[in-house]
Amino acid sequence: MIDKPNLIITSEFHAETVAKLDMLYNTHHLWKYSGLEKLELLKSLGGSCQAIATASWINDDSIYQLNSLKLIACFGVGVDAIDFALAESRKIRVSNTPDVLNDSVADIALSLILATSRNIVNADSFVRKQGWHNGPFPFRHSLKGKTLGIIGLGRIGEAIVERALPFKLKIAYHNRSRKDLPYRYYSSIAELATNSDILLCMLPGGEKTRNVIDEAVFEALGQEGIFINVGRGTSVDESALARALKSKQIAGAGLDVYANEPCVPEALIEEENIVLLPHIGSSVFETRTEMGNLLIKNLEAFFANRPLISEVR
Repeated sequence: MIDKPNLIITSEFHAETVAKLDMLYNTHHLWKYSGLEKLELLKSLGGSCQAIATASWINDDSIYQLNSLKLIACFGVGVDAIDFALAESRKIRVSNTPDVLNDSVADIALSLILATSRNIVNADSFVRKQGWHNGPFPFRHSLKGKTLGIIGLGRIGEAIVERALPFKLKIAYHNRSRKDLPYRYYSSIAELATNSDILLCMLPGGEKTRNVIDEAVFEALGQEGIFINVGRGTSVDESALARALKSKQIAGAGLDVYANEPCVPEALIEEENIVLLPHIGSSVFETRTEMGNLLIKNLEAFFANRPLISEVR
């Protein structure tokens, strides 16, 4: 009988996937250990364990104490929780699970666009609180002919575009470089904001994008503008966003991500012209199963000495 490879799992990020990993590998559930016990486990597995599985959005930095670590297999797309400088210096490979969640995240993005543009959440409250008896609900604007400006037009962004075009939205975008696409390109975020009715952020996390959506961007977006974020919360100056909403510098916002999840600033919660979701972009059964299957395929490729299916960088 061939021994199963050792695998460290940092947290119970998806029960179905963790159960599959438990069947396939000799797993060690790092989240069940205390601080000192973790270090003892990692030391004991040195030389005999080369891979860990982790949620992409949060990582246990103690795993870098594993001196034989060669692969960090991430469940998710954004990998800003990974210390890439350290990983590269130690030749630790990193994989993630792109593409399989494009549709579910794009669905949430369009849901936020519709909810904020037509003030859906407050309309529901208006009916429940018998406000309709006192007159009609305030008018909002149609999507037809408006410009959706996307910051970071990648694979998920293109899936959002596919959903937006039937609503007769115009598309504009900002990337680090122009793409071969039939949409208007702007070389800066502020310029894109100035020319957008709805500004949608798809930026990844990390220091390079931290707080790049700031007061100047909201000022450029203007009083009729709406801001949507389904990328990473750290790319937004949340204090500036709260001020922009409170002062009506922008018309509204819709967020599925935050800088310090699950903590949401009270200044945002207090405002009525914002829709707040609990990071549910990929939270559908089908997508999470596909994400887990892709993580497992990357592990299988690694242990078979084959190219990874979705290696980062």
